[in-house]
Amino acid sequence: MANLKEIKGRISAIQSTRQVTRTMEMVSTAKIRGAQNKANAAEPYVHALKHILSDLRRAGTGVAHPLLEEHAECKRIMLVAITSDRGQAGGFNAGIIHLVEQAYSQAIARGLEVELVCYGRKAQNYFQYRGITPVMSLVGNTGAPTFADAQSLATRIMREYAEGTLDRVEIFYNHFINVARQVPKSITFLPVVIEDEDNGDADTEKPSAQRRNLEYIFEPSAEDVLKSLIPTYVEAMTFGYFLESAEAEHGARRTAMKAATDNASEMISTLTRSYNRARQSAITTEISEIVGGAAALEDQ
Repeated sequence: MANLKEIKGRISAIQSTRQVTRTMEMVSTAKIRGAQNKANAAEPYVHALKHILSDLRRAGTGVAHPLLEEHAECKRIMLVAITSDRGQAGGFNAGIIHLVEQAYSQAIARGLEVELVCYGRKAQNYFQYRGITPVMSLVGNTGAPTFADAQSLATRIMREYAEGTLDRVEIFYNHFINVARQVPKSITFLPVVIEDEDNGDADTEKPSAQRRNLEYIFEPSAEDVLKSLIPTYVEAMTFGYFLESAEAEHGARRTAMKAATDNASEMISTLTRSYNRARQSAITTEISEIVGGAAALEDQ
């Protein structure tokens, strides 16, 4: 059994660690609220864009846009890995990196050219260590995303896709379900797919369906409206994925730090019991030695 000094030192070290993890848990809890507020504030704007694009699709204007067209042959794809700058968030980054690495290997096996974009220092460091150099890296703002980062990424992928140098863009991010659960997810980002909202539940879509029956007057023209609307939609969606990933990051870090705090408390309890047993054993030994010495003196 370890001596009292060693056990006491371990208890003190774990108490210091628990204080750090508890502080990080509280900070992440506070940051989740801020990230949720930003995501909720951006959500109505994105939904409004989706409604309008769905209306235009249903109206059958016949307007074409390069970002809506699926290329006949897929030769070059882009994989966008959305991770975090910091660790200590459980499997938050590992899940995304695994999906991206798997998609990268499959694309190479099919003879495709792959461009990798890393949002977050964790993905950048991992793939650079594996000898894969990202064509673009955005780091430093994963905890509080900025629209400038989303705009720079969206501008690049839209330009390359419109020029024909890219045939498909896939984004990998953590879907935020709740504070305790985040699910790695991948979507095909380009070409832009305009979903028909009538496929949803009739009761929930009734107000939207009534609104879509309205006629649109395009000024100056449907072509100009769509030309401006599609890039705005891509930028807004990119920023939305960044915001959702930030929510998931803070939630994952809070969960990880809470688990670490609970484990530290359990270890402290176990060590405290060991310390008390060792102290009791030491006291009993001392008493036995004193009693034995006194008995020896009486015999003399």
